[in-house]
Amino acid sequence: MNRPSGPGITATSPVAHRLLAAEPGPIEHVTITLDATSTAVPPQPAAPRATLLGGRAAERIGLAGLLIATAVMYLWNITIDGMGNQFYAGAAWAGSKSWEALLFGSLDPGNFITVDKPPVSQWVMGLSGKIFGFSSASMLIPQALMAVAAVALLYGAVRRVTKSHYMALLAGAALALTPVAALMFRFNNPDAVMVLLMMAAAYATVRAIEQASTRWILLAGAALGFAFLAKMLEGLMVLPALGLAYLIAAPNPLRTRVVQLFGAFVAMLLCSGWYVLVTLLWPASSRPYLAGSTDNNFMNLVLGYNGFARVLGRNHGGGGGAHGAPATAQHAAPAVAAGAHGAGAHGGGFGGQVRGVERLFSGEFGFEIGWLLPAALLAFVLVLISRGRAPRTDLVRAAAIVFGGWVIVDGGVLSYMSGMVHPYYCLSIAPGVAGMFAVGIYEMWSKRTSWFGRLGMAALLATTGIWSFVLLHRNGGWLPELRWAVLIVTLVAALLVAIPWSVRTSQRLAAAMLTVGLLGGMGGAAAYSFATIGTAHSGGGPTVGPAQASGHGGMGGFGQTQANPQLTTMLKATDSTWAAAINNSSAAASLELQSDKAVMAIGGFSGSDPVPTLAQFQADVKAGKVSYYVVESGNGRGMGGSDATGAGGNHGGTARESGSATGGTTHDAAATAGGGWGRSQHADITNWVTANFTAQKVGNATVYNLTSYAG
Repeated sequence: MNRPSGPGITATSPVAHRLLAAEPGPIEHVTITLDATSTAVPPQPAAPRATLLGGRAAERIGLAGLLIATAVMYLWNITIDGMGNQFYAGAAWAGSKSWEALLFGSLDPGNFITVDKPPVSQWVMGLSGKIFGFSSASMLIPQALMAVAAVALLYGAVRRVTKSHYMALLAGAALALTPVAALMFRFNNPDAVMVLLMMAAAYATVRAIEQASTRWILLAGAALGFAFLAKMLEGLMVLPALGLAYLIAAPNPLRTRVVQLFGAFVAMLLCSGWYVLVTLLWPASSRPYLAGSTDNNFMNLVLGYNGFARVLGRNHGGGGGAHGAPATAQHAAPAVAAGAHGAGAHGGGFGGQVRGVERLFSGEFGFEIGWLLPAALLAFVLVLISRGRAPRTDLVRAAAIVFGGWVIVDGGVLSYMSGMVHPYYCLSIAPGVAGMFAVGIYEMWSKRTSWFGRLGMAALLATTGIWSFVLLHRNGGWLPELRWAVLIVTLVAALLVAIPWSVRTSQRLAAAMLTVGLLGGMGGAAAYSFATIGTAHSGGGPTVGPAQASGHGGMGGFGQTQANPQLTTMLKATDSTWAAAINNSSAAASLELQSDKAVMAIGGFSGSDPVPTLAQFQADVKAGKVSYYVVESGNGRGMGGSDATGAGGNHGGTARESGSATGGTTHDAAATAGGGWGRSQHADITNWVTANFTAQKVGNATVYNLTSYAG
């Protein structure tokens, strides 16, 4: 039976009766109507979504602006670097000519020998060359686009952690304006694709922690697998931080977390192991030799040359030079070590590094990565303190473990490794530094009503400004006013943000001061990045910052070879498998790029790989597969052996002086002394050639014509 309801309300069904009488019971059906005399307020329609200049639309515009600015910055005049590192350019060219060369990362389309790294980077550059035609632009543009992708992934990770569009923009801008990023994402070394994949793994881990997602943690493992195929163990340096963050913070039971991490590990093995299996199952006689290995085995390359031997300083049998260059050659290049930022500026540069905590803060390392590094380490500590009582699943603390752990583990290895260490290796921690800095700023700003938050924020700004001043002071002749402007702006901003503002307008002023402080603090890094972009780079050891009158600043030109038009013409006329053979991969790559012909790199990158044997070389010559043997160039150290200072370098020339116009052979003392860089194990080939063929001078090279050999 229905009970009459009040004015304007009609209630039907026993359920409505019980509802009005406050009687308990399940609600099945209620009908309520309102008449014109009712005082009830009808439901309001949902507020319209953000307009063009507000909310999500504004965020999309901001992100688009960040990515477009990064693309313009990194693509601007990108061909200024020409072929960059000729060693990797030769492999990219070979990949654009041959699918097998592309698969294995061969240095030449004849597939004699590979580069000394896995081939992911060559896949990207070589495939671009196949599609668009090989050129400096087709090789380098994909590298720059990787920077845009890395910035987008870092933005996405920080946005999810902080829920702040502005802090995500800060992280992305900090990465884009890191000098080593501006250097290496416009160059053709494999570091760019490795760091992009490491950043992809970090982003996927943040997504996995947020959702306890099996799919995302498996994707993180897959990304690390391909990072391994970019630069082997260096690509896995972020793995401990990602695994620890997920194990601690994912919102699901411990057992489930462990199983998911095991699954991610399996995904990593699958995404890297398939290539290892290809190299093992493919007959060695029909694929290129794996450069850097002692037995043509990929795992030998992983654990030896590009693994523990590199960390312990035992790669190439040498000790600590460029890819094992002997110490005598390493220290013969003080101009490379110090010239890029003024005399004596590089106390820890490539030619005279220090080993230990100070490595990343000194010399060329400091200029490349040091600008935000102290503040990022401080931010890691501040966030852990601030989030000390947060739940286990706290996402901000998890992000600190991801980014801060990345910097500490990877940076620690870079700091203490005894082997060859190029300063540009620090690109591997650039996303971690930028992400940790932004998360630290966010956390301190969110706690700005407390003395801890205000002082922490002020400390981050002041640390950034003071350390930028120190770095700029080391190159005091370049824009001397800039360092004072950076210091004054950041210190004033730090002082103002430390004041306990209370009213709304003052809070806005504090936000403005924080913005000014961040812009000022990043001014030094930005200036160095723009100077880097405006400078041409080439060779195996490019450096950041403005070019110097010495000619070394920014260039890193060792490992490059001057053009030899006469020799190029000679090689172009050949139709053999290899137009020429020459000691050292970098020299061979240079001849390939000049002549558009395959060149055999005897001994691989350092001249010390055990291929070919004398018998193998004689068989190839007899079969007409090799037309010429090139012995020396104008600098007397092999075709492109080293820079003008005579120093060996990464992917630079052999430390060998072999051959002469009279047919004799001489060897660098370092090559014969310890079996290290440029060891003389292929002297038998040189001796055989010089004893059986007549030398001729072609430009600045001594060349032997092998086409008349009948065995």
